[in-house]
Amino acid sequence: MEQIAFNPPATHRQKIKETIHGHEVSDPYRWLEDKTDESVIEWTRKQHESSLAWLVENCPPIEGIKEDFTAYIDRDIESSILLVGERQFYYFKKKGEQQYQLFTKLNGESVLLFDPKKLDPSGKASISGTVYVKDGSKVAIGVQFKGDEINTYYIIDTTTGEEVAPKIEGLRYFSWTKDEEHAYIHVGTKEMLAKQIPIKTYLHKIGSSRSEDVFLLSANDSKLIVDIRDTQYSDLTFISEGDFYATHYLKVRKAGNINNETTEIYNSQKYRVAPHAVGNQLYFLTNHEAPNFKLMTAHKTKPKFEDWTVLYDEKDTVLESYIVTNYHLIIQDKKDVLSRLLVHDLAGNFIKELKLPEIANVSYVKYHRESDSLYIGLSSFNSPFRLYQLAAKTLDNWQLFYQGKTPFNMDDIVSKVVFYPSKDGTKIPMFISHHKDVKLDGNNPSLLYGYGGFNVGISPFYLARHYTFFKKGGIVAEAGIRGGNEYGENWHLDGMMHKKQNTFDDFIYATKYLVQEKYTNHQRIVIKGGSNGGLLIGAVLTQAPEICKAAICKVPLLDMLRFHKFLIARYWIPEYGDPEKQEDFEYILNYSPYHNIKHGVNLPPTLVVAGENDTRVDPLHAKKFVARLQNNSSQTNPVLLYMDYDSGHGSGKSMAAQIKSHCDEETFMMRSLGME
Repeated sequence: MEQIAFNPPATHRQKIKETIHGHEVSDPYRWLEDKTDESVIEWTRKQHESSLAWLVENCPPIEGIKEDFTAYIDRDIESSILLVGERQFYYFKKKGEQQYQLFTKLNGESVLLFDPKKLDPSGKASISGTVYVKDGSKVAIGVQFKGDEINTYYIIDTTTGEEVAPKIEGLRYFSWTKDEEHAYIHVGTKEMLAKQIPIKTYLHKIGSSRSEDVFLLSANDSKLIVDIRDTQYSDLTFISEGDFYATHYLKVRKAGNINNETTEIYNSQKYRVAPHAVGNQLYFLTNHEAPNFKLMTAHKTKPKFEDWTVLYDEKDTVLESYIVTNYHLIIQDKKDVLSRLLVHDLAGNFIKELKLPEIANVSYVKYHRESDSLYIGLSSFNSPFRLYQLAAKTLDNWQLFYQGKTPFNMDDIVSKVVFYPSKDGTKIPMFISHHKDVKLDGNNPSLLYGYGGFNVGISPFYLARHYTFFKKGGIVAEAGIRGGNEYGENWHLDGMMHKKQNTFDDFIYATKYLVQEKYTNHQRIVIKGGSNGGLLIGAVLTQAPEICKAAICKVPLLDMLRFHKFLIARYWIPEYGDPEKQEDFEYILNYSPYHNIKHGVNLPPTLVVAGENDTRVDPLHAKKFVARLQNNSSQTNPVLLYMDYDSGHGSGKSMAAQIKSHCDEETFMMRSLGME
């Protein structure tokens, strides 16, 4: 169909030029950084309304999109049961409700414990997390508003459903102490985040005034992360500080008194370690001189690094997680982007690979000590999540404990893993899914996802949200590009800092593979990514706009010369580099999407989505990028700013908001690809 021209509201251009590390840098839309300024608020609203109007005119509804997604999301949905001590808990959302409620089982009956609707009938309040005491008799329920990830915790008696203490506001995290009469609260208010004040950790006595909280620790720079937590199955407290990728120190002390003697047991500026304890034994998952990770152990009487021994050594596959039961050490590793379970004795000697009851990917493993059972969750592209229970001692008698329900039959959707060469010859894994009757004629409408950062890799997940797209012949692909954890820490290192370009090249070459193998052609590809994946989309668009017909760029980082100045983004300096340092600045300048918009180049139609309440990635990135593109005289294709005013980085959205945004994005994608 012929598109109606996009005429967005005008954007004022400032004359801002700076010389940074010897480079002249212009920043004509810096004024859009201040989201509290009335002129920015008005500009944003007008842009969003203009985008909606263009979508209405150019992307009329496609039959099936709203109907199918509504059938999938607006129905009675019950989560799998979480076992805590001898208690059972689960989430439930009834058809027509906007958010999930928390339930428990008492004497075989379902009992409602918490309904966020009571806090906000419009559905903008959502449960962001639950933290239970050991026997499940109390729970701290985190609630966020409009997806801002600033949590208020409600302390609930799980037998009566009554609040047993005043609510605790302005938190990022919460964890119970060993005595369960106190909690470690990690304070990070919206005001603190705006000023980049590091999170402050306090000891809070449940039921007491916040004025009585005892300050424990805080980092001296908001790019650092501090943590303190008591172990559930031992009598120890672990205390740590570090950045995303290195444990600068790890300390341990006997739980129960914050004045107990503390011992530093590990420190590094290069490697990281995740501690765990069961009884007298300590366990450490670490990449210390082991990029594919290894598991080390020590006795609590000799906890220092020099006394650690290797329990499970580094292998060619990637160690993802582990479980210590009363009988076995069970390793979850990743081999060519698929997970499996390996059984060892408690001394680390291999026994066998645990045979699964069906072909699927292992996505969840938990040992429930009270029932002496293992719970193993399996995921696949065409079936919802399944949870199995089996005896921990014998590792047999698999019982289906939970089966997610779905309104769709996706048995005709086929998926596979392929490997393609990137620009430098590196083999990159990619998932490809489509209806079994799709013919590889080089003309199929295709969606390519990517992320490529922060050690986050790809894994199979249920693709029901694209049910309509599949029915109409669509192909969905996700590339396991460098920067993730597909092949361990080295894979991550090859896609971060001064090797970030590898991530973009890997994604570009994914489209080349899809074209070469006759799945599609460049005019029938839409690319999509969010957060760090939004940076990926922005960089690929400005470097290789010819690879796709359209793009969806969600909650993105796009001004990479100033990313570290806003909200929690200093955390990400170890991933991208520090623009205050000349060497990092010069590398970042070469790919920062906002700074690489070229005159004479017309990018494909692009939908740029941002959350007004995002406390991770400031929406200023989306606004500045859109403004600069719209004011590039060569840009004739529409660049649309789509603001989600009732959301943040993506979590906590109401059902109605999810349906609205999904339909707009999916319709934009499918109309861009010429689908009806």
